Amino acid sequence: MSLQTDSPLSGDEPRLFGSRRSRIFVGRKATVASSISILVVLATVVLIFFLAPGSASFRSYFLNFHKMWISWTGDPSKGISAIRTSLFTNIWMFMTSEVLILCFGLAIAWVRISQSPVLLPFRILATVFTDIMRAIPTVLVIVIVGDGLPALSLPFVSHLPLAVYGVIALTLNYSAYVSEVLRAGIFSVPNGQLLAARSLGLTHRSTMRRVILPQAVRTVIPPLLNDFSSLQKDTALVSVLGAIEIFQAAQISQGTLFNGGGLVVASLFFVVLTVPMTRFTDYLMARDRARRLANS
Repeated sequence: MSLQTDSPLSGDEPRLFGSRRSRIFVGRKATVASSISILVVLATVVLIFFLAPGSASFRSYFLNFHKMWISWTGDPSKGISAIRTSLFTNIWMFMTSEVLILCFGLAIAWVRISQSPVLLPFRILATVFTDIMRAIPTVLVIVIVGDGLPALSLPFVSHLPLAVYGVIALTLNYSAYVSEVLRAGIFSVPNGQLLAARSLGLTHRSTMRRVILPQAVRTVIPPLLNDFSSLQKDTALVSVLGAIEIFQAAQISQGTLFNGGGLVVASLFFVVLTVPMTRFTDYLMARDRARRLANS
């Protein structure tokens, strides 16, 4: 007995959310329909923007290319920090935090899944830490760390640059989220993999390092990249401490030039860095979905 499907091509992937009417547009018709739809939407947005009563004021304040260039290059005589040099602060904060978050998050996840009685106090601390950091907004963590650590007057801790306090705060906050992602990835590995590894004589540490973690990391790469995309944007929150990063430089430019062009330049920087990572995440998710469909 043969089963008939609604898909026009039996080799196509199943369309989970497409109606039968939406599948009528295939091939050249689909290209024409999508192109017309894009043009209509873009034309509508542009028309609304230029016909808005405050369009001229908006363009004068945010899209003044001369002021945007001054914000990008800086003007020391007017006390304007260059955005092009401040962006390196965001980049090194992001890269440093990313490495620390992966290490710290993996350690928290490892402690939380351990069953050793000796590690019970650490499991309790890891659970409390995760719950607290996931409950407090990131900007509050940054302010508490940036104002609290200098107030302790401890050597090697209370006299660090403001951007370093931002890295510490971002690491603490995002490690809680990443640890949960990694823990979920570890639990997603079938229990048979663990039993097979132990039957081969592997120790618990070797099983985790050679069998469980490689499969778990491959599963959680898309959600991890999503977290790191948010991390890239949240480096701008360090400006509340007074660190001269890209958002703070844009605010200085705005207050000095009385123009918001610097804010647009800072926004474009985050777009350039974040969008490719987002598209790469979508590609990995689509590839993982195709692989799972092929194996099922």
